[in-house]
Amino acid sequence: MSLALDPAAQDLLFREARTANTFTDEPVTDEQVQAIYDLVKYGPTAFNQSPLRVTLVRSPEARERLVQHMAEGNRPKTAAAPLVAILSADNEFHEELPALFPHFPQAKDAFFAERPVREQAAALNASLQAAYFIVGVRAAGLAAGPMTGYDPAGLQKEFLDDDHTPLMVVNIGKPGDDAWFPRSPRLSYEDVVTTV
Repeated sequence: MSLALDPAAQDLLFREARTANTFTDEPVTDEQVQAIYDLVKYGPTAFNQSPLRVTLVRSPEARERLVQHMAEGNRPKTAAAPLVAILSADNEFHEELPALFPHFPQAKDAFFAERPVREQAAALNASLQAAYFIVGVRAAGLAAGPMTGYDPAGLQKEFLDDDHTPLMVVNIGKPGDDAWFPRSPRLSYEDVVTTV
């Protein structure tokens, strides 16, 4: 059985796409980021909670502050990428539920009154949205370099607040020279899928 998605689109989003390690200096515009968000915002989350928040690091001063919190091996990539996005989970996402889940506005208090419950839900659902975001970057014809090698507490203190938990840092742009490492192996269908 074939997929409904055009093979070229399958390649763009999955088979040919990889984590980029170098980028050209071509800028990534606000319009491109808006188009990415306007596509990926439709990805599903539980209760439509949509806890992902995106902090775009554009200024040289902010970039310098960010690089200080990156793992040593990630610093050159983050310093050179045309755009860097900090993806975080909003642990106070429940405040938006009356608007985002209007057919059951009581969900805000019925399910998410306690902070630990919100933190767990936000982490899971914002991570789903982060994956959609990476695919959206690819759909825009750009490359993504997602990374979790950074000092979470330092990054949170520098760019976020106590209500936002950092998930990953994503370098974004057109791939540069030698952007790709060789593709690592993947598990087979038989290794992953079990029928019961």
